[in-house]
Amino acid sequence: MGLLSNRVGKESLKPGDHIYSWRTAYIYSHHGIYVGDNEVIHFTRHGQEVGTGTVLDLLLVSSGPARRRQVPCPTCTPPEGGHGVVSSCLNCFLAGGILYRFEYSVSPALFLAKARGGTCTLAVSDPNEIVVHRATYLLNNGFGCYNVFKNNCEDFAIYCKTGLLVLDQGPIGQSGQAVSIIGGPLAAVLSTPLRLVTTNIYGMAATAVGVYCASRVAADIGMRKDVAKVEVEDLTRRLATGLIQVIEPGTIILPSGPPPDH
Repeated sequence: MGLLSNRVGKESLKPGDHIYSWRTAYIYSHHGIYVGDNEVIHFTRHGQEVGTGTVLDLLLVSSGPARRRQVPCPTCTPPEGGHGVVSSCLNCFLAGGILYRFEYSVSPALFLAKARGGTCTLAVSDPNEIVVHRATYLLNNGFGCYNVFKNNCEDFAIYCKTGLLVLDQGPIGQSGQAVSIIGGPLAAVLSTPLRLVTTNIYGMAATAVGVYCASRVAADIGMRKDVAKVEVEDLTRRLATGLIQVIEPGTIILPSGPPPDH
């Protein structure tokens, strides 16, 4: 793979790989876990393969390949549970797009060189057999409620690879794409006060870029302090809505019953 591209060939894939494909003029990418035998497990909105068409779709939908097929794929089985996690053949997952592999354990320099979020992380991946186990378990049990910024297809794939979940109710989950979307405007806002110090447009631009890079690094799943390792067997839909309890650093439990009334 090159410095700026994670493009790979299908023949190089192995079970446990986190793969993705860019959609609609590189506006967003769709992520999943390759589990072998030409099968990809991925998280979609409402458990359906949704496409994009309108501007509103592009803003609200960050998951699901475009519906380019007029005839149902003979290989893929339509989802029955409707919980969002589906299994597709590799071709349906790509939906005519190019195949890329998400990178783990990258250096800070490489992480910053790939300025577009959603392509790599500083976090360490677990062994491939564990990754496949998590993806298969979630295919049968779901990954909670879909949310563009907190619980999307990239969050799903990153959890399968690392077992890490964000504990708090912050604005974003693990997704690097969400960090990029939020980080750009944030950098512009935080660099605005410098107009009182300098009117040099190049200096202000450099500062904005620095703030953006710093925000990406700080929000990366490999650097965040508000995450914990969660065994997939303990993962339920309560996790997607934040109903978890931290009993000591690095340990969380799930409520056994409905949440208490406040």
